[in-house]
Parts: sequence; C-alpha cells; structure tokens
Amino acid sequence: MTTKPFPSELRDWVAGHLPGLDASEDRSWPRSSSRVWRVTAGSRTAYVKIGPSDLDYEREIAGYAYAAAHLTDREAPRLLAADPRLRAILSSVLPGRVVRALPLEPDVELRLFEDAGRLLRRWHDASGPGTDADRAAVRAELREQAQEAAECLESTAPYLAADRLALVEAASKELVGLADQLPLVYRHGDYETRNWLYDEETGRHGLIDFAMARRGVAAAEFVWLFGALWPLRPDLREAYFAGYGRPLTAEEDRLLHLLTVRLGVSYLHNGLVEGREDLVARGRLALDRMVAHRP
Repeated sequence: MTTKPFPSELRDWVAGHLPGLDASEDRSWPRSSSRVWRVTAGSRTAYVKIGPSDLDYEREIAGYAYAAAHLTDREAPRLLAADPRLRAILSSVLPGRVVRALPLEPDVELRLFEDAGRLLRRWHDASGPGTDADRAAVRAELREQAQEAAECLESTAPYLAADRLALVEAASKELVGLADQLPLVYRHGDYETRNWLYDEETGRHGLIDFAMARRGVAAAEFVWLFGALWPLRPDLREAYFAGYGRPLTAEEDRLLHLLTVRLGVSYLHNGLVEGREDLVARGRLALDRMVAHRP
C-alpha cells in the first residue's frame, strides 16, 4: 500500500495544537477513504484523522463526546482538537495494540472478549431513550438494507440454492418490521476487533474510532462478529455475552441473522459484478453459515 502524504495544511493545523511537531507516520487502513497519521512533538504523541465525509466527521465528534462522558481515558481516547473545515480530528493516544490478528493466549483472549462485551453493555446502557426522529432514521436505514437484499436477490438467484434464496428473501421482507420491535441504543457502529485495543501491561481493553456512532438497535453491533468470527469460535461468543450480561432476545437474534444475510449477499453480488473471487467466496461463506444457524 502506498504511504499517504501528510498534507501541509493539516500539518500547520496540528502544529498549532501540538507545538514542536517534528514527525508524522501514516497509520491509515488499506482503503482510499482512510487518512490517519500518528504525530509526535518531542515526547508527546497524538493521532490526527481526516474524516471521509461531513457525516463521518460529525458522528465522530459526537462519539468522542459520548466516550468522554461514559468511558475512562484508559478505555477511549480523548478529543484534543477538531476543525470542521478540514474535517480534522486530533486525539490522544490510547495504550495498547489493535486486537485483530494479535496473537493471544486462549485465557487472555477469552477474558478480552468478556471485557469487550462488558464495555459495550455500559456504552449501550448509557444511551437514554431515542427520539421519533432517531426511530425514523433507523427505519430508513433498515429499509435501505432490505431494498439492497431484494436487488441482490435478483442478480444472485442463479447462483444460490433454495435455502439461501429463502434467507435473502426473508431479509428483504422482515428487516424493517423487526427493527420497529426493538429499543434503540447509541451504537458504536463498528464494534469489531480492528477497533479494540489490548494493553498487555495492564490487561485493559480499549476502544477507538467513533465515525459510525449513531442511534440504532443493539443487535446491529454484532454483525461482523456473528458472521466472521463466532461460527468458528463459539467460546468467544459465550465469553462476549457473559460480559454483555444478557443473551439476545428472539427478535434480536432474528434481526442479527438477517442483517448478516444481507451483508453476505451484498458481498456475493459485488463479487459477481466486479469479477472478484474473494468477495464471491466471502459472500458464499456468510450465507452458508447463516443457513447453518437458524434462529
């Protein structure tokens, strides 16, 4: 991946908040929309990020405020400065390393997943009631996903067995109604292992990246874990929900199942359109797993 240059205008802005700025290191994810740098000024370090859109920027600023109110500064970074014109966010450095692909002893991994569930439950419990506007936004989001499932059904039908087709059809018809049955929470929105940090010195679990934070249903937080990780590691799911403090309700389990079906058929559709076998394989695997797990 090509290293992304540190824009001069951004450098000047950071230097105004971090005097003595002397180094920057690209820490972006391997996608075009990700622009993140670790910056240093003598012994001080921070992260600076350019939000990919105004909406991402606004959500992340709100997410930082929420994290500061409900998580300690060892559990979530703090917002140091922000500029809406640049969509720039300067934040403190949280101790630890990203959990995804981090080699962990089995007992440490189980404890980490339990801690992750416990932290997310605290995050959700602090949400407060949503508004009618929040409910309408969630309904619109789920309607879009249901429509996507319906559109993907047309393109992928020749490649799917009857049981897979039935699941995609169910996703296209049931998602909106299921969402209306469930309470709203303030979601992190991207609560997966790439945004968890583990501090080996203290054993603490930390959380980063609030660009997708918004109101929604709790079950939507679990889609990546449910589709990619838990089918292979049911022990990690058990530890996670032990920390979360309650199992999913029947309605939440059904919603989670169909949201994951929607994601799987989207991968399959995009893979077929773009000629990408990796996406085709990912989509097929997700749908196979959802057939095996019927709530």
